[in-house]
Amino acid sequence: MKKIVSSLMILTLLIPTIGAQSTDIFKKKKKKKGKTEQVAKANTDSLAGKPKSSLQPYGRVITGKAKTMNGFLKVHYVGDRYYFEIADSLFGRDMLIVNRIVKAPVDNQKRKVGYPGDFISDQVIRFEKGPGDKLFVREISYIEHSSDTLGLYQAVMNSNVQPVIATFPLKTVREEGKTTNYVIDMTDYIRRDNEMFSFSNRAKNGAEIGNMIDDASYIDTLKAFPRNIEVRTVRTFQRRRAASPGIAGMMAPASTTPVTYELNSSMLLLSKEPMKPRLFDSRVGYFAVGYKDFDANPHGVKAKANITRWKLEPKDEDVEKYLRGELVEPKNPIVIYIDPNTPKKWVPYLLQGVNDWQAAFEKAGFKNAIIGKEAPTDDPTWSLEDARHSAIVYKPSDIPNASGPHVHDPRSGEILETHINWYHNVMSLLYNWYIVQAAAVDPEARKPMFDDKLMGELIRFVSSHEVGHTLGLRHNFGSSHTVPVEKLRDKAWVEANGHTPSIMDYARFNYVAQPEDGISHAGIFPRIGLYDKWAIEWGYRWMPQYATADAETAYMNKWIIEKLKEDNRYTFGTESDRNDPRNQSEDLGNDAMLASTYGIKNLKRIMPEIMNWTYEPNEGYEKAYALYQNVVGQFNLYTGHVLTNVAGIYRNPISVEQTETKAIEYVPKEIQKRAIAFLNKELFTTPTWLADSKLAERTGVNYFTVINRLQASRLQQLLSQGTLDKMTANELVNGSKAYTAVELFADLKKSIWSDMLGGKRPDVYQRGLQKTYVNALISLLDKPKSSSGVRSVASAFEAPSDAPAIARGHLIELRRGLAGMAAASSGVVRSHYQNLQALISAAFDERK
Repeated sequence: MKKIVSSLMILTLLIPTIGAQSTDIFKKKKKKKGKTEQVAKANTDSLAGKPKSSLQPYGRVITGKAKTMNGFLKVHYVGDRYYFEIADSLFGRDMLIVNRIVKAPVDNQKRKVGYPGDFISDQVIRFEKGPGDKLFVREISYIEHSSDTLGLYQAVMNSNVQPVIATFPLKTVREEGKTTNYVIDMTDYIRRDNEMFSFSNRAKNGAEIGNMIDDASYIDTLKAFPRNIEVRTVRTFQRRRAASPGIAGMMAPASTTPVTYELNSSMLLLSKEPMKPRLFDSRVGYFAVGYKDFDANPHGVKAKANITRWKLEPKDEDVEKYLRGELVEPKNPIVIYIDPNTPKKWVPYLLQGVNDWQAAFEKAGFKNAIIGKEAPTDDPTWSLEDARHSAIVYKPSDIPNASGPHVHDPRSGEILETHINWYHNVMSLLYNWYIVQAAAVDPEARKPMFDDKLMGELIRFVSSHEVGHTLGLRHNFGSSHTVPVEKLRDKAWVEANGHTPSIMDYARFNYVAQPEDGISHAGIFPRIGLYDKWAIEWGYRWMPQYATADAETAYMNKWIIEKLKEDNRYTFGTESDRNDPRNQSEDLGNDAMLASTYGIKNLKRIMPEIMNWTYEPNEGYEKAYALYQNVVGQFNLYTGHVLTNVAGIYRNPISVEQTETKAIEYVPKEIQKRAIAFLNKELFTTPTWLADSKLAERTGVNYFTVINRLQASRLQQLLSQGTLDKMTANELVNGSKAYTAVELFADLKKSIWSDMLGGKRPDVYQRGLQKTYVNALISLLDKPKSSSGVRSVASAFEAPSDAPAIARGHLIELRRGLAGMAAASSGVVRSHYQNLQALISAAFDERK
């Protein structure tokens, strides 16, 4: 990998710019003046009319009152000023700056960016000596890589310039042995709004903030460590929020109250030589750093990526043991500390969540590769902010969440450190998940507050999941689909293997298990599974026999193919494909219809117990209301898992060697028909089990509105252009084997329009469904022409779709049926049919 700046450029930048050297090789060389002497001479020269240097004597800038911190560069605090003293040996060295939110405004809940712990920007910079008495900071991009065997990359870089993003006047210089140190004042630059130590413009848009208010912003702390400089700032910004709907639909004016954030900026010194990377493969779920490779394709540029992972290598004396297959300890194990502010009763569970990953690293040949430790309380040199220390950070916040970010080297993907965010209120999230998914089979969950042991085990699960992210692993939404549903009810099997092969799945808890199965926590809780151990082995196995990442490619590809043939539980399913029903959040098993049937059985067991299980003396019904909403949400998840099978598409990432696997397959017709049959039975036939009048009296829940919204949202999803277009594509490929829109309408008629097939008069729920059905189809019709009679430019170039034609044809047929039904009805039902006819006719007239 070539450096962005050529060696010649770096050498040029290191040539001193003050003082001249004789070019006469026969003259006796004079002793070179030091920088301090040069400053004195420059000031003397000014008396003779020569230009005066801006440099001052070192002792006049860095006075005896300076408080000095010795990090990878020196930081001096003099009065209220911060000075960086940068050795010339650091010129041209890559430094990574990462900015995150420490504290956020109390009203930031609806913003895209703004939670404590949120990443807001990063960039790689280099310091370099500029002309005269100036120091430059350049932003360095690593989106283009090459081994430069063809010279193409260097040719491109020679025609590009990395931008100078900051310029600092030198205050003074100091010689230290053979090193020259340059001193700049960073105070004003850090204080004012800038992308190096604050929000990027993109992050500002997400946080809905504008210009920074200078007199309400300041530097809080600045600390130096051997690998990093930590800058804590408080920044106040003007709001940039649009007006929002207020009472009675009137627009409420945008708030003008400023917002204040506490930000942390970490400046990390990157290694001189990057770690040997490992190339990303979409069949194993790792986060990755993308770039353009100028050598991979001789006739063009190839997009590639390096996975993010920690640098693990055996100790020099253990190399032969490692290569023989013995377990050895790595040179630098991954150590994750527990924030000393963490409530003590949860510390053992957080530690166990870290240490649970040791078994996975043993698959990669390392023992004691990852270690959870309590942070020392008697070591004044230990700091949570020191980049040498990774940690699970406790945040006493009402945010119900946890996150596992990491800082990595963009050149290679090497993970440098992590600060996992564990918000106190994640426990409320865990409570809601567990009671609604497991209370039917676990008596310990049937109470308004869990015992510490149960909550501790839930915290351990979250800890393990977030640690997995900090090891580089992505969510594996496809993992749970590799398990047959009936295995989830097999006590011996599920307790031995777990209900999903990956803790990185959003599988939560085993909601398929039934009370009569007698399954314990071992078969209900997620754990580090078969896939996780394989993924760690694939990403962390040390392979010195391959000099480069490219040299590993053939072996890694063969390895993946063999694993997938051995057991499909090694499968990775991306979290970003919403069309593949195998890769869904919070689903279980290989059959969504069967798994959801079991899940609904358990929800029906919970419903009549809601007020009993949430009862607390001297309290209201808030917990009962919340549990009801969670039951509704869980039921909605089940219907969504099923619906995704309709017009679903299986996508399989493959290499050319996988000749037996298709890259794209449509969900078979019989599965799609089963999915519609399930929805007809469980959703479009009114789920009256959600209508508990006593619960409504006590909690105020409006179950009519709840059921109506559940039905309407799924029906609109079914009768959407996206669904109908995928059905058309399926029919084009598979002909009569495809499940078509005509068949979909016929199957839905069995429940939604059962009255047209001789069923009973539609009640208020069914009438609402029928109106939603008609309006969904009307929304698919071609948009009306403009007043000039010409379609807009945007609509003229829309992708072709049969959905408008399909919708029009079905509406015409439906209108005929409604006319007959109206003639044979009376009262509100007759008016209902007439209203639907009128809606269709008006839509046709409007869209002529």
